[in-house]
Amino acid sequence: MGELYLVPTPIGNLGDVTFRAVDTLKMVDLILVEDTRTSSKLLNHYKVTTPMQAFHMHNEHRKLELVTSKLTAGINIALISDAGTPGISDPGFLLVREVLSLNLKVTCLPGPTALIPALVQSGFASGRFVFEGFLPSKKGRNKRLEMLFNESRTLIFYESPHKLLKTLGQFSEIFGPDRGVSISRELSKMFEETYRGSIKDALDHFTTQIPKGEFVICIAGNNK
Repeated sequence: MGELYLVPTPIGNLGDVTFRAVDTLKMVDLILVEDTRTSSKLLNHYKVTTPMQAFHMHNEHRKLELVTSKLTAGINIALISDAGTPGISDPGFLLVREVLSLNLKVTCLPGPTALIPALVQSGFASGRFVFEGFLPSKKGRNKRLEMLFNESRTLIFYESPHKLLKTLGQFSEIFGPDRGVSISRELSKMFEETYRGSIKDALDHFTTQIPKGEFVICIAGNNK
């Protein structure tokens, strides 16, 4: 039987990949990637010549059987996302569940993920936290936030630049404009920065500074 390896990849700086990750990508027979163009940059940089196949949110359901049949036939497969750890706001969960249901082996390597550095450098309590990832794209956003109003642990969200102001506006309405927030963007990249202040101040800041890059938002828990 083959084995499925979940291999975290750098969230920006290519130097953040681990030695074990590179060795694993060279050792397996096939690498499943979100975008072959994006992953080619990493694989070429580390001289990884293992064949790639696309595996992303638009085709993962129909490719499950194909992938598991390869594993059953003894083919070792690595799954990587464009950045970070597979399964964390990226494809991976469905495949892992299916592979485990067939009693096949899954190994997840430790490595980069955006939420941890954003949390640790936020200055908010990091011993216990709630990771929400991306909010629902349309319906259910306010309801989800209302459920989190009394949460005393630090809240962590992912957000895209074109939705940042909308999301901060909803945070202000539901959590209150004075709740503390830490917003990190482009972590590990050349233009990495973190803005810390109140939700109101963050709204003012990003109204004048056009949001660019991918964002991790940490919100102080409700300790009142």
